[in-house]
Amino acid sequence: MGYFRELPDLDYQSFLSDSNSSQNYLRVKNLFRRNKLRDDLQNVFTFFNKYSIPEGSRPDTVAEEYYGSSTLDWVVLMTAGIINVRNEWPLSNYELYKYAENKYGLENLNIPHHYETIEVKDSIGRLILPAGKVVDPDFTIPDPNNKAVNINPVKNVNNYEYEVRKNEEKSLIYLLKPTYLRQFLNDMRQIMLYDRSSQFIEETLIRTENTRVINP
Repeated sequence: MGYFRELPDLDYQSFLSDSNSSQNYLRVKNLFRRNKLRDDLQNVFTFFNKYSIPEGSRPDTVAEEYYGSSTLDWVVLMTAGIINVRNEWPLSNYELYKYAENKYGLENLNIPHHYETIEVKDSIGRLILPAGKVVDPDFTIPDPNNKAVNINPVKNVNNYEYEVRKNEEKSLIYLLKPTYLRQFLNDMRQIMLYDRSSQFIEETLIRTENTRVINP
């Protein structure tokens, strides 16, 4: 992931067994230096395009297709608001089936997961009941065209259908428009620079306190 190249460096006191000096340091990436999309931009949809992740795609393949570079996979994840790729990125059709089979058991894939309403309109097209409301299986309402009887506008959603829906929801994300990519990267790199402090070495490097020198 190209994100790690964007992180500034940190000289960390070496505690390795082969270290022969108290002044030995290990240079590592500062994983504690975090960044995220500005809160005031997340709801400004003019900066983003709605994007449907193709079946079987990975963050790096989306970045290659959308931004022209697979190393910008971290931009895809950051602007889509994805933190845990394992749980928040959609599975391929095969992976989804195996996941559902493992979760519910093959014999239970078609067992109802829950029940939900079917859309109901009256004779002149007015909406009486929207679709998709979770209800009990015996839920009823008066027939809008015949108040003397009740109807049961309910369907079941089985376990596999439920998991498919959840996976489809994950596939719809918003990505920063390529027009704004350069400015985003410049802002990101500026934020990653260190301010002057007692640990400051240069804008992309700080050094931790050496406890071996300070402590007796």
